Amino acid sequence: MTNYAFGTKNEYKTRDLHEAAFLYAKNKKLLRLEGKDREFWFIFDGADDCELLVESYWSKEAQVIVKEYVDSLRTLKDRLFSRKE
Repeated sequence: MTNYAFGTKNEYKTRDLHEAAFLYAKNKKLLRLEGKDREFWFIFDGADDCELLVESYWSKEAQVIVKEYVDSLRTLKDRLFSRKE
């Protein structure tokens, strides 16, 4: 699990697709994808909020509407595959 808030930009970044899908399903704004080849970072707005959500995610206390999570996962995969071309 490699993820962290960084800089003074109030941004949160993670390489974990499922964690990113969870944040996206919780309506966190995806700012951009960074990286190339097979290693990408998902960059979200609101580091403090993301940290709290991720803590609940990894402690298995988080709640999310399953349909929103699956849709978010599909959307992020589409974004990844469109970047690999």
